[in-house]
Amino acid sequence: MNTIAASATQPDMQEMIARYPAVFKPGFCKRFRGLIIFVAVIIYAFFGASFLHIGKVISNGNWDIAGAYLADWISYEARPDIKFENAYLSIEFPRFSALGNDPHPDWIVESRETKEIMLELEDYQSAAPAQAFSFMAPDAPTAEKPAVRTKPSSSFSFMAPSAPTAKNPSDVGGANEAAKAEIKTVTTKAEISIGSAHILVIPGQVTITKGDETLVIDVERNKAVHPRGALPNWAQQKYENEKVVARFGFDGRVEVQDYKVKVHRRFLGWENFIFDTNSPFWNKSAGEVISMIVSGDRIDPEHSNFMLAIDNFLNNAEWQHGDVWIKLMQTIVMAFVGTLFASILAFPLSFLAARNVTPNRLLNQLIKRFFDFLRSVDMLIWALFFTRAFGPGPLAGISAIFFTDTGTLGKLNAETLENIDDKQREGIKSLGASPVLVQRYGVVPQVLPVFLSQALYFWESNTRSATIIGAVGAGGIGLKLWEAMRTNQDWENVFYMVILILLVVYVFDTISNKLRTKLTKG
Repeated sequence: MNTIAASATQPDMQEMIARYPAVFKPGFCKRFRGLIIFVAVIIYAFFGASFLHIGKVISNGNWDIAGAYLADWISYEARPDIKFENAYLSIEFPRFSALGNDPHPDWIVESRETKEIMLELEDYQSAAPAQAFSFMAPDAPTAEKPAVRTKPSSSFSFMAPSAPTAKNPSDVGGANEAAKAEIKTVTTKAEISIGSAHILVIPGQVTITKGDETLVIDVERNKAVHPRGALPNWAQQKYENEKVVARFGFDGRVEVQDYKVKVHRRFLGWENFIFDTNSPFWNKSAGEVISMIVSGDRIDPEHSNFMLAIDNFLNNAEWQHGDVWIKLMQTIVMAFVGTLFASILAFPLSFLAARNVTPNRLLNQLIKRFFDFLRSVDMLIWALFFTRAFGPGPLAGISAIFFTDTGTLGKLNAETLENIDDKQREGIKSLGASPVLVQRYGVVPQVLPVFLSQALYFWESNTRSATIIGAVGAGGIGLKLWEAMRTNQDWENVFYMVILILLVVYVFDTISNKLRTKLTKG
């Protein structure tokens, strides 16, 4: 503009300004459109955050739980319970522990003593022989079981629940006390190491040491939990006298309750990925497994050690490799067959829907509305419908993909046909070819690469979609994935299946891209 101003006279400049007012005198919106867009985006973001309560949702989010779930993708936990008994401790692992049926990990050190302990009432009753039932009195003598006893009876008297009776004289009190005493070897102290933390558990007291900080917690059995002094920042007690939770980052945590200490010890990696705890190859090194397979004595008389190892791997109870891979193959088949059938049906229907190929307007509209109906219902809804119709399984998934993709591919193919170059078709017509030959040689060569490219893209995309619809019962790995997520404990299995799905999608995406490139550029 400075150059124009220097080379033009004043009248010429005024004439140019009058001729091009949009350039020299833009409107308010044009001059400040950048600022207006910026302010509009800020206002919209503020409105959206307020309307959806984004701040409240973020502040109330269970980030600790979310972090634990993410950690479970790449690690596993051992969860022993240290229970407070009558003057001693008992250590119990879950029934299906990742450490085996009788674990004795080196990060738990027990101190055991042989001492006389008093059995509690429930322990004593469970140890006593069962008494025959009588409607007159629950433990009254019967013909099969006379009144002679070496253990005290629990016969009921309306005078007083524990009053002596003719069958149960008062001189058995000493026998009661003697029967409840027992010599046992019990655990009197347990020391647990979790990362840099050390936990010492004795009856009625838990001492947690982390770095330079020590927390002592007094436990009134079945009553209350009393931490001494102020809690460090790694410990928390939400309610007075309730449990105390001590967190040690990724390494794990402990929950001190009034009747037990729940230990969560985390380890990096996937537990028992090759063999589960019931396999004879479990907890053995790779060299030991190879030695057993190559030169070891046959473990199962009916199978070689190699076939036994393969069977134990595929039928791993914790990872279920064989079942997961079969479900993954079902997902691949669902995507391929559903896309194939949809492409086959959409091909002729798209010719009927294209106005320039089929001039019948009524037929065009009927076919296009049919396409609209098929694709307007989401694939997930179709999957729910066919699951009810056919029952759970791959057939419902194939039908859902087939219906949805028929509508979408039919619409895309019809639009492709309506945008072809008519010169080739007119050239074929000028040679006196029949209508079928006109479409075969004048239309199909133009659109076939596009049709195939779109079908390949949908095949790759449906591999992901088949996973989603499988979660509602349409078969495939999606149902397996949903079952693992629903437990809230098998997130490592979820990650395993996600990795398998990613690998399959990557492979099919690479194949599809190369084929589409050859078709469109060849």
